[in-house]
Amino acid sequence: MGYTQLTSKERYLINTLLKIGFNQTQIAKEVGVHKSTISRELKRNTGKRGYRHKQAQRLADHRRKKPGQRIKDKDWKIIERYLKKDYSPEQVSHCVLKYYGIQVSHEWIYQYIWEDKRNGGKLYKHLRHKKKYRKRSGNGDNRGKIPNKTSIEDRPEVVEARKRIGDWEADTIVGKGKKGAIVTLVDRKSRFLRMGLVERRTKEAVKNMIIELLKGFPVHTITCDNGKEFAAHEEISRALEAKTFFAHPYASWERGTNENTNGLIRQYFPKGTNFTNISENDIRYVENRLNTRPRKCLGFIQPMVILKNHCCT
Repeated sequence: MGYTQLTSKERYLINTLLKIGFNQTQIAKEVGVHKSTISRELKRNTGKRGYRHKQAQRLADHRRKKPGQRIKDKDWKIIERYLKKDYSPEQVSHCVLKYYGIQVSHEWIYQYIWEDKRNGGKLYKHLRHKKKYRKRSGNGDNRGKIPNKTSIEDRPEVVEARKRIGDWEADTIVGKGKKGAIVTLVDRKSRFLRMGLVERRTKEAVKNMIIELLKGFPVHTITCDNGKEFAAHEEISRALEAKTFFAHPYASWERGTNENTNGLIRQYFPKGTNFTNISENDIRYVENRLNTRPRKCLGFIQPMVILKNHCCT
């Protein structure tokens, strides 16, 4: 199996998986490429401070821009021959690199196909899906588009380091029949939890609950998933004077602190629980139980103690 050109999103994923301890074989499986691709990527694009996705992308872009690296007309003719055999653009990318030394990403091949179509060409008819290719950037998430959102890729590195209080992860837990939801907010450093019950999981209800729950607490950033209930993120940012970021769709590990905490909450509110029967006292009880529970990841210190120590210093 040949080398696959990686996208910036895939390089970000590699960066994240390395940080949480995945080996090269595991990373290859998650990214969906051969392990030789990961091995070559790390060898070519790891700097003195280790593998960093933005640096890796710059290095890769620089190599592609070197003289003689542009795709020549005769190379596109070879690519077209494979496309006319009904090879997918990804398969073509593998084959032309392996047999001809032509380095071209499948995204570039898709762009070439649609440019050919605009000019009256028929290459697109050899694709398994005749509709225009949508680059894997998360925009295809069927939960709806959220305007003006900022990707987690642009989140400051200090957030990843967990060195300060006030970097929160946000999510919602939905009740039986999608009636009612619990808004959950977890501080990345202390694992301190805030919970709030909303009757409907609308952007307005979730916005108001987040503002209410975090009022009076240190707030630098909030990292959300891509649910439409977080569409009012700009209003939340203004109200709390914080920046909001969005994880990639279906990348739950990017909000691992919140995901793990939601699992702990499910001990008290299992799946299938009717949230219309939950009271405010129930919410506060669970929140207090988890905030006063010693955590192994904190050296068996309670989240509430870490938060209080920070606020008192």
